[in-house]
Amino acid sequence: MASIHCFFRYPVQLNTSTSTSTSTSTSTSRVPVSSFSFNCLRCSRSSSSSSVDAHAAANKNVGDDVFSVTSSSEYDVDYLGESTKGDFNLNFDRLQPVGIDGEAALDGPIEEVARMEAQEAEHLLNDFGIPSPSSARNSPRGIFCSRTLNLRSISAIGYDMDYTLMHYNAWEGRAYDYCMVNLRNMGFPVEGLAFDPDLVIRGLVIDKEKGNLVKADRFGYVKRAMHGTTMLSNRAVRWSTDWMKELLDPNLVPLIIKDFIRQYVAVGKALFRAHVEGQLKSEIMSKPELFVEPDPELPLALLDQKEAGKKLLLITNSDYHYTDKMMQHSFNRFLPNDMGWRDLFNMVIVSARKPEFFQMSHPLYEVVTGEGLMRPCFKARTGGLYSGGSAQMIENSLNIHGDEILYVGDHIYTDVSQSKVHLRWRTALICRELEEEYNALINSRGQRARLVELINQKEVVGDLFNQLRLSLQRRNRGRPAQTLAATNMDDQELTESMQKLLVVMQRLDQKIAPMLESDGELFNKRWGFLSRAGLWDKSHLMRQIEKYADIYTSRVSNFLHYTPFMYFRSQEQTLAHDSYSYYCSERNDGSVSGVIDN
Repeated sequence: MASIHCFFRYPVQLNTSTSTSTSTSTSTSRVPVSSFSFNCLRCSRSSSSSSVDAHAAANKNVGDDVFSVTSSSEYDVDYLGESTKGDFNLNFDRLQPVGIDGEAALDGPIEEVARMEAQEAEHLLNDFGIPSPSSARNSPRGIFCSRTLNLRSISAIGYDMDYTLMHYNAWEGRAYDYCMVNLRNMGFPVEGLAFDPDLVIRGLVIDKEKGNLVKADRFGYVKRAMHGTTMLSNRAVRWSTDWMKELLDPNLVPLIIKDFIRQYVAVGKALFRAHVEGQLKSEIMSKPELFVEPDPELPLALLDQKEAGKKLLLITNSDYHYTDKMMQHSFNRFLPNDMGWRDLFNMVIVSARKPEFFQMSHPLYEVVTGEGLMRPCFKARTGGLYSGGSAQMIENSLNIHGDEILYVGDHIYTDVSQSKVHLRWRTALICRELEEEYNALINSRGQRARLVELINQKEVVGDLFNQLRLSLQRRNRGRPAQTLAATNMDDQELTESMQKLLVVMQRLDQKIAPMLESDGELFNKRWGFLSRAGLWDKSHLMRQIEKYADIYTSRVSNFLHYTPFMYFRSQEQTLAHDSYSYYCSERNDGSVSGVIDN
């Protein structure tokens, strides 16, 4: 049979790394095998533990005599333009000694061989209880690919901490409380204000000139807007960019804008003080279980990556004391064999000052004691704990550059776009809201289907009305209509038909308008879906995600449902004319009509 990849979990000591990783964890780990050696490895699974220990003692990995790994000095580029570094290669000269007929396995047309192997692979994945990549893609916890990414070619994976490696439950509410205290101390009247977690969503844009909060589509056009806490109607949004000048005394407008900017700056300072002065973080550190959502799968996902030879980096803007406390709480209890969170990472950077960390160089300090004492440092080393520095420093110390590094973070600007633009790192965005939006879209299918049906009906009725309107226009100019049948209609029949169609369209508009307004309210009643702007179009945020994030997912632990060797392939992008090409091919039994034969 041709080669497939499947995975077993062995509760024994196995070093499955394909590079120079020195991890000897005895935790449950994924061991990649091929169907070429399926029978051989299945037998070794039931062999005595002494045999396995002998292999470990000899520092020899299972399958070393059958497989080889493409090194960083020998890699090529595949047909999708991705690096082949880290790919497994089959040593064909070793097939016969292990009792497998390689020639017979590859006999026959590859299309037929691949079809049979794909079917068998699906059965094996089902037997193992492992979802296939295609099925995982269609789940709320899938990893979605904007730009093809060969995870095997990634040498280092960097992680942000807050809202990436750990998710907070009540952080925003407490940050709001501290912000109100600071604003009150600054003289602002904040009595009666209460935190509303549904007031805003990720991806909104603040219009500082007009004091609006807006949601834009992928072209930058405003689709929904809020002034204060009041949502603006479509008419108010559409009227003009100077709608305030039409509603208010022009002399008042500059004062309103100036006051809004003053409040905007004040709120920013109040939130910043809540962070810098440590009030909020001190409360979280004292009772982390009240704020941090536990995720037992998260440390295991990173352990798989480390044992696969990836160098793991932690790059966070949080200070050392907060980072150490929160990472201990979130990781240590879920790691095997008394491992600590520091054992996972090849390098830790705290107080990184992102996004400047990706843009310029800052002084580097090494954290040398558990109390957080630091000393100046001029060169980072593997295993070190540092404060400040720069991304370029990491590249130089690890001798890994550009697209060999994958950075994972939750902020589209601070984490993702800046590491992509300035360093050409590969990027992954963590967006927890994807899970809620997925469920909201599933529960909205019936409503959206009815809405699409009504819109399609209006389109057909509108097409006829427009044709009759053109016929009337031509008739009034003494010209024949588009067709003989339309020309032969008498004046009364023509006008009555148009009247009836116009009434139908007006009634359809009355039905469609509130349905469109409520579309997405299962996710957020004010702003609708996160990734969509209107019924069909993408939001501005979604456009940014597609531009800057190679892959995106709801949480880091979703990597556990894949493997460290995954080849993420971007999906076909739908174009406006694709439906026309498909329609033509269907109508012409596979041949597209309308093509000029030169």
